[in-house]
This record gives sequence, structure tokens and C-alpha cells, in this order.
Amino acid sequence: MARGEGAEQCSSGLLHTLSPQQERKRALTVWSKVCFAIGGAPYQITATALGFFLQIFLLDVALLDPLNASVILFVGRAWDAVTDPAIGFLVSRSPWTRHGRMMPWILVSTIPAVLCYFLIWVVPPIEQGKIMWYLLFYCLFQTLQTCFHVPYSALTMFISNKQEERDSATAYRMTVEVLGTVIGTGVQGQIVGMANTPCINNTSPTNSSNHSVHGNNSQLLDNKRLAYMIASAVISLIYVLCAVVLFFGVREQDNQGGLKAQKHMSFQTGLRLVMGHGPYVKLVLAFLFTSLAFMLLEGNFAVFIKYTLGFREDFQNILLVIMLSATLTIPMWQWFLCRFGKKTAVYIGIPWAVPFVILVVCVKSSLFVSYIVSIAAGASVAVAFLLPWSMLPDVVDDFKVQNPTSQGHEAIFYSFYVFFTKFASGVSLGVSTLALSFAGYVTGVCVQSDSVNLTLKILVSAAPVSLIALGLLIFKTYPINEERRQYNNKQLQLLLRCCEATPSLF
Repeated sequence: MARGEGAEQCSSGLLHTLSPQQERKRALTVWSKVCFAIGGAPYQITATALGFFLQIFLLDVALLDPLNASVILFVGRAWDAVTDPAIGFLVSRSPWTRHGRMMPWILVSTIPAVLCYFLIWVVPPIEQGKIMWYLLFYCLFQTLQTCFHVPYSALTMFISNKQEERDSATAYRMTVEVLGTVIGTGVQGQIVGMANTPCINNTSPTNSSNHSVHGNNSQLLDNKRLAYMIASAVISLIYVLCAVVLFFGVREQDNQGGLKAQKHMSFQTGLRLVMGHGPYVKLVLAFLFTSLAFMLLEGNFAVFIKYTLGFREDFQNILLVIMLSATLTIPMWQWFLCRFGKKTAVYIGIPWAVPFVILVVCVKSSLFVSYIVSIAAGASVAVAFLLPWSMLPDVVDDFKVQNPTSQGHEAIFYSFYVFFTKFASGVSLGVSTLALSFAGYVTGVCVQSDSVNLTLKILVSAAPVSLIALGLLIFKTYPINEERRQYNNKQLQLLLRCCEATPSLF
């Protein structure tokens, strides 16, 4: 069926408008938006803690060599990426229950996910089995979290049938999710920061003091490991509380009307449909490269601050400033995209971080400059959080308008976007840790070699800048502007009302 044809048929005589009572019933309340937004916090809290601290935990606390750490990070994220399309497909085929299609997935996956998350931060008493321990629980956690996050992401399309309400709910969600990154950074960083990491550079070479220094370092390492376990327990509790608020505070709506016959379409057919939709492919590719840029920055910034800049005691505070800045600027960027359009927000917000990440590697180590860069970079991180999730519903709407009889693929759209971003994260963590290994990174020392410091500068500056430029070039071909968004919104309202009035025609 041609673009908008179903809506035109409906508007020619089949249009039945909803009554004011029905419109009020469908309206999304502020409380519902807040509860929906809180449901996004667990993913960001855990993702931030893992993104900022897992690499440094594996290297300096679990005492794995960089090669083994890179294998864990890459395989874990690659496995996580592979599970996203599979879970998205299963979610799209889930039967409708009294709690909806998405909510049961969220509820069932929560407890096993937090258990696996906690075990990621435990150092097992067996030396030979460490790699398998971290691989097992990292992969299990990523799978269970996918069972939470893919349905939650697709839930955006099921909390309201109105584009403006979904955009508003997405802004609430992004604000809370960025606040979740603050919580993840704050809880993990501040608790872990209270336990000092021992440095082998500081040990005395004299025989008389070797035993006492070794014992002191061993005690400090045990304290560090305990701190990581306490932090993971606190984050696990927050995860469960947020899931409970989401489950009881949000009512999932069946917005498909009469278009239910297609939801059991085969995986291959659904994949061909969504990957054959040009705007979706361009949006995903553009944000793939920009997300990879920010993931490289996120994954290596703690190590960069600790070793290249030399701020061992301040790195967790600098990370916290980045996330606080991002949280505070989310409302500003929401106003900006509503006022000037989403594409303009991308062109202004994403490159905002470029001069500052260049500055931090060019200027001699300065704590003041580091904090200024963190504040400025946080504003760009906010855009990287907000825009993809604000623009994905536009692509799904555009697909529905062009394919009015092919519905129920929201979870597939969202799962493949999550797949690509997680795969990018796996690549960034694995490659960067491997690069540090080749550069000569030594576990546990206080001062790294010049080659390691140069590698870190490339990973947090040159590489992200190049990826941002590539992503913006691809984004120039993205075709959904504000005019097309408004047209799609009107067409979908007509289609929905038509389906409610005469479902047998569809």
C-alpha cells in the first residue's frame, strides 16, 4: 500500500473521531511519565558503572592481564549485542496479557539480573577460573538485562498513541536516565573511592620492609574488593526498586487497534522490512558512530584521568561532574529540539564536546581544566543520550505510515538499534583494552609508560573526534525533518481512528 493510502481511505468516509472521554482516558499523566522514566534508570545505572569502572576493576582489582580483560569485555558485549535481536523477536511475538506484552518480560528478568550483576563485582577465590567466572556472569547479566531493556525501550510506543506525549515521556525518561548515570557514577565511584588502590611503584626495595608493605597492599586490595561488592549491592537494590515503580506505575496500551494479524510475522520477514527502511538504517548508522565515540571516551576516561593526568584521588569526582552536567542540561536540550528541531539539536549538541576533548589532551595536566572539560562534555553527553531515543519513535512512525498493514515490529526496531550500540560498546572496550595491552599497560602500578599515555590520549580524543565527524556526515542524509514528522503524525492518527472504527478492513 502506498504511503498514507490507508489514512486517505479512512479520511474519505470511515473516520470516526474519539470522544472527549476516550481522549482523556488515553492521555498520559505526569505520574505515568515519571514512573515510565524511572524504569529507564536501572539500565543506565548499571551500564555506567560497568562502562566507567569494569575495565579498571578487571585490571587493578581482579588483577587480570590486559589481554584477558579485553577478551572478557569484547566477548561479553558481543554476546549482549547478539541477544538483542533475538529477544526483540521473541518480545514481538509475545501474547498480550492483562499486564501487556512488555511488562511480563521486565518483571521476570529483574531478580536474576541483579544477582548476576552483583557476582560480576566479586573476585572469586580461584585464580585459574577468573576468566570463566567473569565471562559467565557478564554474559548472563547482559542477556537478562536485554530481557528488561528491549521491552522497556519498545514500551515507548505503547504508553500513548500521540507523538507529542511520547516525546514528552522520552524527555522525562532521558532526564531520569542521565540522573541514573549520576547515581551509577556516584554510588560506584564514591564507595570505591573510599578504598585506596595499592601501587607497586610505592613499595620499598629494602628487605626489612618488604613483608610489611606486601601485607599492607594486600589489606588495601581486600578493602577495594569489598568496596566494589558494597557498591554493586546498593545498585542492585536500586535496580529492583525502579522495576517495581515501573510495573505498578505504568499501564501498557494496545495501540495497534485492529492491526494485530501481522505480529507473528517471521523473523526474516520482519528483519527485511525494518532494515529495508532507509531512514532507520541512516539513523542507526549515524548514531552508531557517534555512540562509539562517546563509548570510547566513557570506557577509557577513568584510566586516562588516573594515569595520564595523574589525578588518582579525583577521577571518580570528575566522572560524577560529567554526569551531573548531562543531567542538568537535558531539559535545555529538550526545549532546544522542540524549538529548533531534532536534526538541528544533533548538529549543535554532538560536536559540542569536540573542542573540549582536544583541550584536555593538549593542555598540561590541570585539575581545574579537567573539571571545566567535564562540565562542557556533559552537555554533549546529554544530547547523545536524548536524541537517539527521541528520534527512534519518528522512524517507527514513518515505517507505519509507509506500511500501514505491517504492524507490531516496534520491539524489532528498538532491539536492532540496541544491538548496534552494544556491539559498538563491545568493540570500543575490547579494542581499547587490547590497545593498552600492546602499549605496555602494567596492572597495579601507579605510573604507566609514555606509550600507554599516548594510547590513552588517542582513545579519549583523536578517535572520538574522528567518529563524531563520520557520524555527522551520515546524518546529513537522514530524511525525516520536522515537516515529515508532522505529516506522519497526522496520517497515523487517521489510521488509528480508522482501525478502531472498522478493524475488519485491515
